[in-house]
Amino acid sequence: MAKPLSAAAFLKALRDEGLKVVEVGSWRTHNRNSKGAWGPMHGVMIHHTVTRGTQDTVDICRNGHASLPGPLCHGVIAKDGTVYLVGYGRANHAGLGDDDVLQAVIDERPVPTDNEANTDGNARFYGFECENLGDGKDPWPAVQLEAIEKAAAALCRAHDWGERSVIGHLEWQPGKVDPRGFTMASMRARVKDRLGDSSPGPSKPAPDGSKPAPKPTPPRYEPFPGASFFHGGRHSAVITAMGRRLVAEGCGAYRSGPGPNWTNVDRESYRRWQKKLGYTGSDADGIPGKASWDKLRVPNV
Repeated sequence: MAKPLSAAAFLKALRDEGLKVVEVGSWRTHNRNSKGAWGPMHGVMIHHTVTRGTQDTVDICRNGHASLPGPLCHGVIAKDGTVYLVGYGRANHAGLGDDDVLQAVIDERPVPTDNEANTDGNARFYGFECENLGDGKDPWPAVQLEAIEKAAAALCRAHDWGERSVIGHLEWQPGKVDPRGFTMASMRARVKDRLGDSSPGPSKPAPDGSKPAPKPTPPRYEPFPGASFFHGGRHSAVITAMGRRLVAEGCGAYRSGPGPNWTNVDRESYRRWQKKLGYTGSDADGIPGKASWDKLRVPNV
């Protein structure tokens, strides 16, 4: 629970995270505050727009439409990773959702399946609409996924929240499917990585009341296990984690999974990652090398 950031603090948090931000008109005072509460805040909600074209998307999210007045979010995240601020305050983005999901977000624990629409989410969540057709086919560019990660992490950092304060619309309101094309589990993993040591966690005092010694911090990312690690018959959680990152980067060739067994599908997915990085010929053979592995940032398992 937290008071909403001021508009200036909201803008600063996004820019401090390294985002390119465009301020659209009088976004700081464009809201639906006359219709209900704004705050306390509990988390960040991610949506897709079902629109094509950045300008049209921004216009719709700022102005709304006949049945739903704008703003429809606080920020629009475009395909190129630019964040357009269209409103601040109460926005028509979340609607009614599940109170059990809200409590899980407050408690920083996994959200249950949403099966009720009984709680006002417009008062309790920051909202980002992300430019995408939402058909499961429209690609999510890596720069856009990174911007979503940064925007969510920026607000978590500002409020001292962890990654479980970030949810998708589909996890909040029954019948919603957005965002479609990546999983919220993969996005929360990215946010957790970005927050690093700043991500909050339980801390208990020692019996004598003294401050507990800090726990050793595990590596944030899996170290490169060597090219020989990747061969048929290899079974490891590292391969699953690698596959999830490849999917998040838009390079996954998986029909299902990924899983812990190294397969030709993993190799093809990694080959796509290498080509995305600019490798060609024998340098894009699908077998991880240290340079490309380090850039993939596979979460520590």
